[in-house]
Amino acid sequence: MTRWNTSHIPDQTGRSVVVTGANSGIGYVTARELARCGARVVLACRNEARGGAALDRLRSEVPAAEVEFRQLDLADLSSVRDFAAGLDTFDGDRLDLLINNAGVMALPYRTTADGFEMQFGTNHLGHFALTGLLLPKLLATPGSRVVTVSSMMHALSDIDLTDLNSERSYRRWIAYARSKSANLLFTHELTRRLAAAGSQVVAAASHPGYAATNLQTAGARMEGRTSAERAIAVGNRLIAQSPDGGALGTLCAATAPHMRPDSFVGPRSGLRGAPAPSFRAPWTKKDATGEQLWAASEEFTGVRFDFSLAAAA
Repeated sequence: MTRWNTSHIPDQTGRSVVVTGANSGIGYVTARELARCGARVVLACRNEARGGAALDRLRSEVPAAEVEFRQLDLADLSSVRDFAAGLDTFDGDRLDLLINNAGVMALPYRTTADGFEMQFGTNHLGHFALTGLLLPKLLATPGSRVVTVSSMMHALSDIDLTDLNSERSYRRWIAYARSKSANLLFTHELTRRLAAAGSQVVAAASHPGYAATNLQTAGARMEGRTSAERAIAVGNRLIAQSPDGGALGTLCAATAPHMRPDSFVGPRSGLRGAPAPSFRAPWTKKDATGEQLWAASEEFTGVRFDFSLAAAA
């Protein structure tokens, strides 16, 4: 994967893709590049106005793109269920790529529509439920993949199975790190369960390094901390790579031939550059922890994954 870039993306003609959080940042770039290579892409976004604007922008940049916007709020499980139920009108039983990209970062304490801590609820539980609901399509599609976007910040903290919703205490960056560790544990446990079912679906993870997106400034903006917002914006300009660079890890995990299940791909330096296998904290590959997180996630979301369909695929 030395110096891997978008020119290495194989032809995506005939492939169906869902990208969450595709209205801006690395999600938008991921959707655009897959559409540029021939994929049919759904921009799955929370905000209708921003999703529509992203759709118009993408069509102007890639006039031949087969792309559409559909509303999805990962912080509301009823929205996740509605999105999944409505996806049959997109490409029938086919889904080649699910890119679990959307996320929130270091917010002041908030809860989702279902009462979960916002970062854990959005970054992990929403994508857990979405993947489970779309699993029949993925199992029915040869060569399909699930790519979940984590972060190098996961290394700040393991998950706390006794306080998944940060009810005892809340530290925004620790909560963010735990949600990103949950993304990697989910990928690890999904890989184990797919293998046990005899499925060829590949579950992998990626991270963008330090990419300049709206994600970093959202928390400060919500609290009116203008000096912090300005400082983050300066850091983005001076240090961060562009969203185009940040999306390379996701695109590599989604399309590079022979991507191994449970891979974690991101910038070679950790912050920027061409994608390569990335450092991963040891707790993100613990089978027992993955099983416990999975059980809790099923209980919280009410979504059970049906791997029995793998035998018929």
